[in-house]
Amino acid sequence: MKRIISVTLLILALICLLAPFALAEEAEKAAAPATSDSNVKAMAAIGAALAIGIAALGTGIGQGIGLSKACEGVARNPGASGKITTTLIIGLAMIESLAIYALLVSLGILINQKIFF
Repeated sequence: MKRIISVTLLILALICLLAPFALAEEAEKAAAPATSDSNVKAMAAIGAALAIGIAALGTGIGQGIGLSKACEGVARNPGASGKITTTLIIGLAMIESLAIYALLVSLGILINQKIFF
């Protein structure tokens, strides 16, 4: 199962990395100044969506794993639940900050390309 997920993520990463090069030739052939601007805006929107989607996926997986391990730790040693809870909350805050940074980067891309305006 892990191998299938790894291969799938690798293929998606390669597609995301190679798509601009594959589309660049088509854009140069049929590009007028207005079309070129809309292509850049479309690629910026796709990039921002992929960035926040991958960040949400990663942080969700990280938070789930952290919470499950904290529950296991409390179940094995109920006396240490205070320390485990404190560490868990700090760790979840750090993980969530990564998602917020990805959101800010995505919004920065969209605002830079004036997609919202």
